[in-house]
Amino acid sequence: MNTSLLDRTVNKRPDMVHLQGRILFLTEDPELIKCQLAGEDLPWDTQHPERNPKLRDDISTDEITPAHICFFFDETLGDFPYLGLKCGNEMPIKRYDVKRGGFVCAVSGKRRGKGSSREASPYAEMCAGIKLVIAENIERIYKQNCQNLGVLTSTDFALIDNIRRGEEIPLREFTAGEDEITRQVIEYGGLFPFNVARMQGKVFLPPITTKPRPMTISEKIFARHMLHDTNKVGVEAVKPGDSGFARTDLRFSHEYITPMASIFFEHFLGKDAKVTDPSTIMFFRDHLTFLDEVLSEEKRKMGLLDLAGQLKLKQEAFAKAQGIKLHGELSDRKGSEGICHSIVTESYALPGQLNVGSDSHTPHVGSMGCVAFGIGTTDVFNAWFTKDVRVKVPESVKVIIRGRKRENVAAKDYILKLLSLDYIRHGHALAKVIEYSGEAIEALGVDERATMTNMAAEIGGFTGIVAPDRKTVEFLMERRGMSENEAQTLIEGLYSDGDAHYAHVIELDAAEIYPMIATPGDPGNGKFVRELNTPVPVEIAYGGTCTAGKNEDMDMYALVLSDALRQGRRVAASCKFYLQFGSQETREYCVRKGYLDIFERAGAQVIEPSCGACINAGPGVSTRPDQIVISAQNRNFPGRSGPGQMYLASPLTVAASAIAGYIVEYEPAGEREPATVA
Repeated sequence: MNTSLLDRTVNKRPDMVHLQGRILFLTEDPELIKCQLAGEDLPWDTQHPERNPKLRDDISTDEITPAHICFFFDETLGDFPYLGLKCGNEMPIKRYDVKRGGFVCAVSGKRRGKGSSREASPYAEMCAGIKLVIAENIERIYKQNCQNLGVLTSTDFALIDNIRRGEEIPLREFTAGEDEITRQVIEYGGLFPFNVARMQGKVFLPPITTKPRPMTISEKIFARHMLHDTNKVGVEAVKPGDSGFARTDLRFSHEYITPMASIFFEHFLGKDAKVTDPSTIMFFRDHLTFLDEVLSEEKRKMGLLDLAGQLKLKQEAFAKAQGIKLHGELSDRKGSEGICHSIVTESYALPGQLNVGSDSHTPHVGSMGCVAFGIGTTDVFNAWFTKDVRVKVPESVKVIIRGRKRENVAAKDYILKLLSLDYIRHGHALAKVIEYSGEAIEALGVDERATMTNMAAEIGGFTGIVAPDRKTVEFLMERRGMSENEAQTLIEGLYSDGDAHYAHVIELDAAEIYPMIATPGDPGNGKFVRELNTPVPVEIAYGGTCTAGKNEDMDMYALVLSDALRQGRRVAASCKFYLQFGSQETREYCVRKGYLDIFERAGAQVIEPSCGACINAGPGVSTRPDQIVISAQNRNFPGRSGPGQMYLASPLTVAASAIAGYIVEYEPAGEREPATVA
């Protein structure tokens, strides 16, 4: 513990909140936004909401702070909020607009803050003057990041009238319905002052008194990791709604987040402060390795390439000073060791652990049968010295996929189907654990399970998890060199009780799922490929990232491309096909399997590991609004991977479409006549 914190003065917020300023309504109509930026206040009828203009739904953190804006990691972010916000066919908000407008509150529709866990988004809003965010519902990580920074959140649109009348609002309006710990975090104005008060014994930590009960696998793991009042780890049982602090097994962050977290750490704890247990912390250089190949001249002139380089240097310096393991860039060629949660899954995570990472796709690691979830910058730097994270035990949604999948269907098709369901599209699964089960899930290897748990982030879930089984044991034996007995021991007791309670159960039949795509704009825009009315030509096909750069993904690309070669076909002349490994381990796997030769002969361009195109920072990004891309990555939010139109699909569909030059289902060789090769 940093003993200097015991003498730090820390006070609560006043009981009454006075929000003095204008309200920015983020509407679908760009002209209405321009009017507000020009100084005109938009009328709003809280009594008859049907009379109001339509608010933007599904505002992602990519739109609040586009990837290149996150190269800034200080108060400069306040110049840029909503720079990527797409309204109609326009992006009406420019640099300085929000800060100049004198706005104190921003209002939007459903699923505010979906997508990336980047705390740069609420931090940018805060630095621009936004003190309150109002939306119909708010994504978990974004909401928690707001609370950690001291930005207020609400789903009560009646507050609009209070602000416009200049009335003080009781602080309890923003704490109502929250658990005891979250209430106190809000009252103290953020997570760090709360943790200082916690160390000084000024806050109330409710004991977890839940008696033994049937539990889900995630509840069992939470129970093993929750702290109780004697600061020991582990309680008898938990239930949804129990809140407290959970001891972490692993904490990791990447170069987008580590620099800001280190600045916060040094500012609040002192330049000489040390992290707690550096052996359980890891840093990764995985997002921006190929940025120089795609960054526009305009952005270079803004100094963004140099700024991005500072992220790397700041992370390296902090890692060295703190004795923290850094998985960095390659020394002999361009590329990185791998993507953070890919490496954690392959090399570090164990069944039954509780792991946290600075990336919203940290649930990827849940494929190992552990609870793994994304956290924001403030949570990261606090966890460095407390070694725990604030947790409210979430409800669980059980997804059962029965039966046997079709040959041309992959885990990505399952998840795109789930994302298209009304229950998920309407936000009912927000902040819940997504537990995958059923014969079709059990048939998947750990890599394919990782696609499912990874994209629990797109569902808006707290995390995703698959109970460990024989496939997990085999993975640990093959990838970690464990003995069968050692691996089997790790998974004992890690299953959901038969009578455990679920908030909702979704059942699907694998045989009824055909190859899927998500049309541009949102991963929830799913439909069967066969439902496309007209051929959709593609200029770029991309297979890679954490979601689709694993060993089993490479098996799928190689299957389709080798099949094509036997048919005398290659990647279509009208299409560029990029394949990017998620880690060096996967690259080495492809070397052993002879895949690099197949990829080259078929006309695919192979790229060393990095997040790359998925974060608009590597080959495979679009460069024109009319350019059509088919990608196996996890997100297709507006502007995330360039200005083009991105369709999401499985590795099988992406590779087949690259060969055809337009979006098609993969047809296994046994289902068609071989072509005659001249």
